[in-house]
Amino acid sequence: MLETAIVVKVNEGLHARPATQFAKLAKEFSCSLQIFRGSTCADAKSAVKLMLLGVKQDDQILLRADGSDESDAVRRLLQFLSEPTAGVTLARHDGAKNGAGTAAGQEAQGEAVAVASNGTHHEPAAAQDVAPASSGCDASTEPPVHGVPASEGLACGPAFVYLPEELRATRQFIEPDEVESELARFGTTFRESIAALDQQFEAMGQHDDIVEALADVAQSDDFSGAVKEKIAAGWDAAAATLQVGEELSAAFLAMDDEYLRSRADDIRGIARQVALRLLGKEDVSLAALAEPCVVLAADLTALDFARAKVANIVGLVCTKGSATSHLAIMARAHGIPAVLGLPVPEELLREASRVALDGAHGQVWFDPSPEWQTEFDARIAQERRRHAALSVYRDVSPVTSDGRHIEIAANLGSLAEIDAALEAGAMGVGLFRTELLFMDRRTLPDEDEQYDVYRRLAEAFHPRPVVIRTLDVGGDKPVPGIAFPHEDNPFLGWRGVRMCLDRPDVFEPQLRALLRAATLGNVHVMLPMVDDLDEIRRAKVMLENCAQALRQAGVACAMPKLGIMVETPAAALTADLLAPEVDFFSIGTNDLTQYVMAVDRVNASLASLYRTDHPAVLRAIGMVCEAAKRANISVAVCGEAAARPDMIPVLVGLGVNELSMSPSSVLRAKKIVSEL
Repeated sequence: MLETAIVVKVNEGLHARPATQFAKLAKEFSCSLQIFRGSTCADAKSAVKLMLLGVKQDDQILLRADGSDESDAVRRLLQFLSEPTAGVTLARHDGAKNGAGTAAGQEAQGEAVAVASNGTHHEPAAAQDVAPASSGCDASTEPPVHGVPASEGLACGPAFVYLPEELRATRQFIEPDEVESELARFGTTFRESIAALDQQFEAMGQHDDIVEALADVAQSDDFSGAVKEKIAAGWDAAAATLQVGEELSAAFLAMDDEYLRSRADDIRGIARQVALRLLGKEDVSLAALAEPCVVLAADLTALDFARAKVANIVGLVCTKGSATSHLAIMARAHGIPAVLGLPVPEELLREASRVALDGAHGQVWFDPSPEWQTEFDARIAQERRRHAALSVYRDVSPVTSDGRHIEIAANLGSLAEIDAALEAGAMGVGLFRTELLFMDRRTLPDEDEQYDVYRRLAEAFHPRPVVIRTLDVGGDKPVPGIAFPHEDNPFLGWRGVRMCLDRPDVFEPQLRALLRAATLGNVHVMLPMVDDLDEIRRAKVMLENCAQALRQAGVACAMPKLGIMVETPAAALTADLLAPEVDFFSIGTNDLTQYVMAVDRVNASLASLYRTDHPAVLRAIGMVCEAAKRANISVAVCGEAAARPDMIPVLVGLGVNELSMSPSSVLRAKKIVSEL
């Protein structure tokens, strides 16, 4: 028997990929192999047990081998554990794969019709500025249900209900003489499910060792082996599959590491797919959208959007979410009318066959009468004509009547949204959210991958400026490789620039990529969640150190303009102190409103209190504009208020130089500014 202690150098430790490949390597040897982390032990040939061991980078472990080939096994496995890149396959992502798809601005198809109403959503306080005060329909006979206006526009079409049902086995136990046939049925179904999983990821453009890792977990004794044991003990195959899935996912949820906890969803998903086949059922999927329709759901994630046929989503209604949620931002980016936070039971959604909605006013009608629908269709046609008329502003650089030039830029989350922004005549990018590069993946993007995305963004808009926000994530938006502590209020916690300054291993690769992209001449860098002068100075030191290292390595780079997001009361109140340290301000009205008003912006029940037009918020914005003017730097607004027709004159009057918004809102904003 051999025992050897080693400090693990594998990047991010033995998570899914490295654990799978380590176990695969261990299985090549006949000797027994165990890994000890403290007093806890795991079979080195089981990827699941290795993941549950929770070995992280720089942890010291003990490797024990016992058998005829123990020396060779120890040598090979130690080599694996000592290499930082062991088990890692970098997947180069095309921008279109990181986003949810191309921007929507679809023509009416089939029986579904929708119009994007020339722009973005209205917050509740300003809904009256988009459409006529009257709905155009007889509200007394067709009263709407009111939710949160999330993405402006009108839509009407057949309902597509996206509410995956809770699975229950038709029976729990089987007769003794059924065991053999039930085992065979499970084996066949299980193999079909793994094959389907492989095809799904290949279709998503993510076919690499992700599938291998998930398949290895599914085929392990901890999953399929445990299911077979239950079947042998008299359990029905579907009941056994669902039970084992819950037990194993619970084990992952108990882990400290956020990434490993998130693997619980993978386990549950595998169990669900196998159980569905055993029960002869098919799961609802947005990939199955065969015709234009209005999607009804409790909530949707970025991954749901990635799998969907976005061109066939003409409207969106959810019982969860708010006007500033990520779902609302995605809907606006794709020009999809949406109402969120709708206070109705799921049973009503399931029973609906046809739905109409007004995203600007947060109104939804279920199964309207044919007469009412005829009137609503006329409204849609009218709005479509209005939108078409705005196309004359595509190449306009808006100037107010007193000669002020106001830039109208786009907020983007991925390269997939570039075409929509250019088509709308966006005068650059006022906010590029980099967090989508880091989310919904297994490993952190490296410097080269980030540089490629930033370069392509800058080239697409050259010579117009592109403002790239550094990583803005926290406990509410976890990413792999960053262990966020549990926080009662992650919106006020370790996030944004606070996290980045504490994690140079995450921040510096991004800064280097930005410095390299800045050679194109139009890249600007923006720091989020700034509170204090010291945070800016520390970030500038890191930026200069990264630039010096690149120059010494002979890598071309340039120092970009540096700005900050003004989204905390602290930054607004000390804007006069911060302004001399930066090249520009960009006011994030979503968070600034939340923090000034002490209102959770994702709480639908508090929507009436979430008011960017409140005097307190407007005074904060005015202070920032005054400080920027004295320091001779520009000030932009990149929050959702930048696209509101009622807020645009107010913001311009306060001294804002640039408004940045969803691409679908650009044309209308240009028109409004030109008429001021």
